[in-house]
Amino acid sequence: MSHRPPSGLAAVSAALLAMSRHLEVSDVLKTIVASARELLDAEYAALGVPDDHGGFAQFVVDGVSDAQWKAIGPLPRQHGILAAMLSDATPQRLADVRTDPRFEGWPDAHPDMSDFLGLPIQDGDETIGALFLANKRCPKPSGGCGFTEADEELLGILAQHAAIALTNARLYERSRELTIAEERSRLAHELHDAVSQKLFSLRLTAQAATALVDRDPARAKGELQQVAVLAAEAVDELRAAVVELRPAALDEDGLIATLRNQVRVLDRAHAARVTFESSGVRALPSAQEEALLRVAQEALHNALRHAEAAHVSVSLDRQGPATVLRVVDDGSGFDVHTVRREGRHLGLVSMRHRAGGVGGRLTVVSEPGKGTTIQMEVPGG
Repeated sequence: MSHRPPSGLAAVSAALLAMSRHLEVSDVLKTIVASARELLDAEYAALGVPDDHGGFAQFVVDGVSDAQWKAIGPLPRQHGILAAMLSDATPQRLADVRTDPRFEGWPDAHPDMSDFLGLPIQDGDETIGALFLANKRCPKPSGGCGFTEADEELLGILAQHAAIALTNARLYERSRELTIAEERSRLAHELHDAVSQKLFSLRLTAQAATALVDRDPARAKGELQQVAVLAAEAVDELRAAVVELRPAALDEDGLIATLRNQVRVLDRAHAARVTFESSGVRALPSAQEEALLRVAQEALHNALRHAEAAHVSVSLDRQGPATVLRVVDDGSGFDVHTVRREGRHLGLVSMRHRAGGVGGRLTVVSEPGKGTTIQMEVPGG
């Protein structure tokens, strides 16, 4: 590899760190393309993620304005040089892409490109994308390509790390989809229980009214009035299910709104009073917000399903340099040491793991007959 100035290593390091910092697939793709274009000093860069139908599921460009990109039209198909990179998984370095026999022309609004460097992005033997650059900003050798062998080697390193970053981002999104599905199922179960109880009461009251209608019309009328009340409450519960039963959207709604919505659902679904309050908390890194949400959900589940609590309070507050989540119930409580010794963790191991994984700390205070307090503290917020 040809000699590069010392700043080149720092630039490569910054690009790799930037790629690993993002968890959303769209952000990872944009970072890869922008990093490649900047590192190799190209006028244009693009990355295509193929679909299974001869096109691209995603296609990200850098160096083309929004207006230009809109004017270019539909995403390209897998043909020409792009198809070669995807099918043969071999690098393509060309002095002038327009003279290559595989070149099939540009759309009318497409910028003109000459020298070209493209590499496949591979996860093992699978080609998961194609990364390419065009128009190196440098004097071109007569009849030669502005991109050098050293550029190809550097882009190869970038492509290897891009594969890791892209695969991790896909795994993260898949994990989040599964978590959302689990949460939807859990909330559906809670709401189903609440509505079923209401409908069961409605059925018993209607039966009582039927039995009384001949011998005690006045009491029968009272029971029928109660039927109307219970039916209205059941309708309210079903309407709430439509409104509230949606994925926990931390990215869109934030931690506070997501917690408040879930507490509202649980308060309706259970006989116990469930409350939420928050003060002074600002946005946290997504990993911390997700960990706080999962710990709160686990603690709420324990309090409502196992502790037979009459009141559960959830709070999220800024305390000095930290954000503190507290879930307090007045339920049956337990001996923390005995539970740990006997292996009945009630999710405590999972909660501690989540807290530790984001630099936080979990504290559990409980005694038989005196309720339980679960507290999780994370830096920041």
